[in-house]
Amino acid sequence: MSYLEPRGGQTPSGGRASGQPDVPAPYGLDVPAEEPDPYAAHRRQAAQEAAETGPVWNAFTPGPEPVAPHWDPPVAATSTSQAEWELTATEAEGSRGPGRRRAGRAGKPPVKPAGRAGRNLPAAIAVGVSMILVVLASLFVWKPAFLGVIALAAGLGIWEMVRALKVTGARPPLIPLVTGGVLMTGLAWYGSTDALILGLAVTVLATLLWRLADGTEGLGRDFAATALIAVYVPFLLSFGVLLAKPDDGDYRVLITLLAVVLSDTGGYAAGVFFGKRPMAPTISPKKSWEGFAGSVVASAVGSSALAYFLLDVPFYWGLLFGAVLSVVAVLGDLAESMLKRDIGIKDMSNLLPGHGGLMDRLDSILFAVPTAFLLLWLIAPPG
Repeated sequence: MSYLEPRGGQTPSGGRASGQPDVPAPYGLDVPAEEPDPYAAHRRQAAQEAAETGPVWNAFTPGPEPVAPHWDPPVAATSTSQAEWELTATEAEGSRGPGRRRAGRAGKPPVKPAGRAGRNLPAAIAVGVSMILVVLASLFVWKPAFLGVIALAAGLGIWEMVRALKVTGARPPLIPLVTGGVLMTGLAWYGSTDALILGLAVTVLATLLWRLADGTEGLGRDFAATALIAVYVPFLLSFGVLLAKPDDGDYRVLITLLAVVLSDTGGYAAGVFFGKRPMAPTISPKKSWEGFAGSVVASAVGSSALAYFLLDVPFYWGLLFGAVLSVVAVLGDLAESMLKRDIGIKDMSNLLPGHGGLMDRLDSILFAVPTAFLLLWLIAPPG
């Protein structure tokens, strides 16, 4: 019988032989019969070919439903849908409550800073200890090496200052400044304070002549920057050479450096535990009057003991020495903080890992060294 007859049976084309079952027609005279399928024979032939050679896709044999490919969360927005996914994920993260660790996009927790203010604490400790060992070795093993340490520090400090002041538009000449800085440290070692002042004058004059070769445009601005660098870095730092020249100069330098270290340490500890009233919020927001008091006390007490045992200075003079050095060390720190804030930079450079620039470590020492030289000349004259 045919497909449209009211009784089932085999189709003339052999549907049973091809694996296709007979389809019964609807019973009842009032039900309209279905229209014959003109493509039935073609489908049966395609089914046979598919069983032998695999599926053949064409317009008459529709393929399976497409499966959406697996899509991992994107790293960066490369399409509109991905961007929307990122926005949704960000909002979901922001809706989480506090106190729960949030994983990053790759399922890992966010990387935390290595130390305070993002500093690399292990690198900072390693660099600080290395600098202290170099200074102590140059003082107590072979004192003339201390001259090389000061000259190197002066040259690096000048380079950082020139680089930082370029942000303001100033163009102080680097070569004559570095040459004059090395000259000043040598004059301080082989001469005296008069020779050091002469070296400062020669340095400023030489840099002025060097700068005039480029014309007079911006000359006043560049000359002011040049004078600032020459006085602030090599001139003040060369007093460390004068401090180390006497026979007990190694102890004089050591007491000065430890007084600055005690001032910083005492100020930090007191500021953390007792700091409430800011000292200079617009210049250095982390400094407090309680921290400043801790700096003075720690430096005064420690310096009095050091000066007594190393230089045979009475305790009261040691207290005065430490207190004064603490004050000028804090002023030096604030002075550099104000300079960096005016320029608009955080660190003078990234020369020292975990510390920033060399000038970021010398800021307190630069003001403390000439003050220590003057005070120790008064309370403990050499020779």
